[in-house]
Amino acid sequence: MFLFESIPAKTYAMFFIVLLSLIGINQLARMSKIVSFGIFLILPVILTFTLWPKTAAEGSSVGTWFAWAKAYSSLAGCLGFMALRYSKKLSKNKFMLMFPPTILSINILEAVIREFELISSNGFLDGMIILGGPWNIMNGIAGILNIITLSGWVGIIVSKNKSKDMIWPDQLWFWIIAYDLWNFAYVYNCVPDHSFYAGAALLLSCTIPAFFIKKGAWLQHRAQTLGIWMIFVMSYPGFVDTSQYAVKSSHNKNALFIIALLSLAANVAVAIYHFYKIFKYKRNPISAEVHVDLKDYKLLLAQNS
Repeated sequence: MFLFESIPAKTYAMFFIVLLSLIGINQLARMSKIVSFGIFLILPVILTFTLWPKTAAEGSSVGTWFAWAKAYSSLAGCLGFMALRYSKKLSKNKFMLMFPPTILSINILEAVIREFELISSNGFLDGMIILGGPWNIMNGIAGILNIITLSGWVGIIVSKNKSKDMIWPDQLWFWIIAYDLWNFAYVYNCVPDHSFYAGAALLLSCTIPAFFIKKGAWLQHRAQTLGIWMIFVMSYPGFVDTSQYAVKSSHNKNALFIIALLSLAANVAVAIYHFYKIFKYKRNPISAEVHVDLKDYKLLLAQNS
């Protein structure tokens, strides 16, 4: 195959099991504060002092600074978003509203740093083959653009339904698609043998709910599905490394280049549109929303406020 080595039918079946499990657990966490605390606080604390020092030790594919940073930053995001969702006072605090874009930007920046760190890599690293090249530079630039085009966090609200979802009306489908392309390219470049699950399945597990289950809550879906995945893969890295369901990258340089090019093109397009709106309508992306004129923005606001 172009992106991956040959994938048997049973592995495709496991892909959908992983995808549906992530969506299902995310839904349970959405609906229950107790379940959320159990998954995103109590369980990681226990695993930090018991299992992870053994399973995610140096030398394993999740024994890198990045894997540990990704695990804790995603979990910090889940807990911070819970604070916003369940505290009326915090949900109205303008400084607390800076937390979602800050933790998201940090998460993206971690990956951008890793991209640039691996530009010259060529061989076996952290348990898998890494091929550095211009694709790392291209996707690193795409990640920076993805951060720059964040806007409208001052308009983040908590939905009035039972699940009290964190809604970001200005974070619309075109930014999400650009993020997905960037993030898949990052995983494919830097953690290639995990990208079938940690790239494709994980990204679909938050994008599907954001488009079809609870619109406007993409960042909440992303943080929770990422947190769930990191808990699993830090505990059982063999699933993506050595199990019968593991899928290896093709390590095809053409694939690396094309995926990075798609990521960069999408994020350049979003950046052009973003700044076109800012300059044409004189909108400040820090103190106001950029896409208030769009139908999708208006619909999200009407459904949740």
